[in-house]
Amino acid sequence: MLNDVHISVRGLVEYVYRGGSIDSRFLSQPTLLEGTRIHQKIQKTYRETDRAEVYLHTEIPYNGLTFIIDGRCDGLLFHDDEVIVDEIKSYSLPPSQLPEEGYPVHWAQAKMYAYIYSKDQRLTEIAAQLTYVHVESEECIIYKKNFTFSELEHFAHQMVEGFTPYAGLQQKHRTSRNESIKALDFPFDSYRPGQRKLAGAVYKTILDEKSLFTKAPTGIGKTISTLFPAVKAIGEGHLNRIFYLTAKTITRTAAEDAVNRMQSSGLDLKSITITAKDKVCFKDKTICQKDYCEYANGYYDRINQSILDILSHEKAITREVLEKYSHKHRVCPFEFSIDLAYEVDAVICDYNYIFDPRVSLKRLLGEKKKNTALLIDEAHNLVDRGRDMFSASLNKRTFLQLKKDYKEKGSLVSEFAKQINAWFIALKKSKEGMCEFVLDALDSDLKTLLYSFVKACEGGLQTEFSEDLLDAYFNVKNFLKIAELLDDSYIIYGEQGKNDLYIKLFCINPAKLLQQMGKGYRAKILFSATLSPLPYYRDILGGQKEDYVQSLPSPFSREQTEVIIKPLSTRYRDRDRTKAAIVSFVQSLLEKRPGNYLIFFPSYQYMMTVYDLFKELDPETNTLLQSTGMIEEEREAFLEAFKPNQGETLLGFAVLGGIFSEGIDLIGNRLNGVVVLGVGLPQLCFEVNLIKDYFDKQGKNGYNYAYVYPGINKVLQAGGRLIRSENDRGTIALIDDRFLQKQYQQLLPEEWKERV
Repeated sequence: MLNDVHISVRGLVEYVYRGGSIDSRFLSQPTLLEGTRIHQKIQKTYRETDRAEVYLHTEIPYNGLTFIIDGRCDGLLFHDDEVIVDEIKSYSLPPSQLPEEGYPVHWAQAKMYAYIYSKDQRLTEIAAQLTYVHVESEECIIYKKNFTFSELEHFAHQMVEGFTPYAGLQQKHRTSRNESIKALDFPFDSYRPGQRKLAGAVYKTILDEKSLFTKAPTGIGKTISTLFPAVKAIGEGHLNRIFYLTAKTITRTAAEDAVNRMQSSGLDLKSITITAKDKVCFKDKTICQKDYCEYANGYYDRINQSILDILSHEKAITREVLEKYSHKHRVCPFEFSIDLAYEVDAVICDYNYIFDPRVSLKRLLGEKKKNTALLIDEAHNLVDRGRDMFSASLNKRTFLQLKKDYKEKGSLVSEFAKQINAWFIALKKSKEGMCEFVLDALDSDLKTLLYSFVKACEGGLQTEFSEDLLDAYFNVKNFLKIAELLDDSYIIYGEQGKNDLYIKLFCINPAKLLQQMGKGYRAKILFSATLSPLPYYRDILGGQKEDYVQSLPSPFSREQTEVIIKPLSTRYRDRDRTKAAIVSFVQSLLEKRPGNYLIFFPSYQYMMTVYDLFKELDPETNTLLQSTGMIEEEREAFLEAFKPNQGETLLGFAVLGGIFSEGIDLIGNRLNGVVVLGVGLPQLCFEVNLIKDYFDKQGKNGYNYAYVYPGINKVLQAGGRLIRSENDRGTIALIDDRFLQKQYQQLLPEEWKERV
């Protein structure tokens, strides 16, 4: 029913009782696993007549809405004609820091369950108790109170009353949203070639609750082709929320533009873009501590009103809009954006908010996931990003420094840092003469020391804030969290130099964890112009045999692109020998076809070698050079130099796989040609060879998985910068004799092959 409001007991009381400050010093929370263990341990002590995990629900009509409230009560105890609702809570702070009678929000949860049960059973009185259990000592503290039904009924209506302003706003919005979606037409005059097929496949995937892997070449209009059918699915009740996930700012901007275009066409949809904490923070340092940051102090006292205000007045919550309301209500803009992500219809954000086990949006559980679709843009990037998200490392230098810094303070931090540093010293001695090495397992002694270090940090952060200590604390916590995931898709390895040693929990194959973190969502759409070869990406991104697969042809004609292959070796051993011939070829190309060009190299060093020679032989040609660590203004200036029809040749030197080889649009005569040196193979190194050996042992072609496929993807991305619209024309020059080999020709796009 349109006027039904579904809310869990916990969701209701946490909304009404939300209050306090953000404070990064008070960080320790029991894990879900610890909480489950504690609950089960207590429930095993129940008598035969007692009941555990009792599902309870009720309906409360209020202000024209019907609130359907449900949840699972931890325990119902029946003692001497007395009924007791038991609410079990695990905690890790010292028992002395528990409030004298427990937390009000916990009492609220217990009282709501007591209300529902006493209403169902027509009881005039009922008891409720909070059972607090310390995760380490398992010490149990019980607080118990008796309530009359009239007291509980009054309390329940107070809870509903407190939630009604938000519920009414959302209910009104959903009605308007769904009506606007039904009236929404495709926001362009016509579909491009392939666009209707992509949109249809996305809609069917959502309808069938499947996953789709689609290679959708540049020019099809992937962003609107995935968002439009997903929005339509919301209007028809198949979805309630969309996450548009991407790795780069420019693709986030494209998603914002697509949503804005639909909103301008009458769509009443609430959307938010999440920006990284370091970028959006108002303070000089991102110290989330109430006595440092006024936006953290009292954040939870003000957040409900902040959410009501912004949702009442805004549709597209961009970074600028978010900052405006954050200043107005004095709330942390980053945490504000995270809280809003649970309330809006569409979220545009980085991959990690869904897939990273350390920072993912934890409150998207159960029914919310079932009504959510993931649209994963530039999905080829998710391979390396997945490996990064599921890996963690520690280095010896961190603990040596902390041992020194805290020695005079007589702190436990210094003592455990000293012991961890000693563990690294012993490892260094046992691996003497080895720069890299693989460990069979993670030493349990190290894990014990790391857990003790975490506890010591928590004590230290309570009394004295230190950025270095906080960084080390987070790093060790992340390491321990990843350590819980270790299985046969991981390799533990170490590297040592003269002054340091580090160990890494390296997730070689992210497939299983990507699948696990994406589990429960109604549909996943993974798309990219370079999702090729599709079987490789489906395998390594956690796909299943029953998933849908789609490969669409380029919407552009072959005549728009001239493809030249120059069979000169770019192998490391041949680079000095062939660099003069490469410069000569590039000069000839620019002379015959003047204009704006980008030339991509497999490394900075190789780029600088060729750049120096080019400038020596051809000082007149205008050139640009990508530098390391370019800030945003420098990147924009680099791209701004590519002006249409400027009359003089411009050659931009850049690195393959870098900031200018993916996700940039230089439409029309802003770019007339792209030159790519090499087949993009990653540099030979210990870690990439580990990937190769791993997949060889899995019965797959390890060299292709580690080197060839990631390499050719960089080539395809760089070449894809050229033709961005139906009016673009230009030249792609591929410099390497390997492009003439069958293995590599098979991986080139069809529109490139005819000229080869």
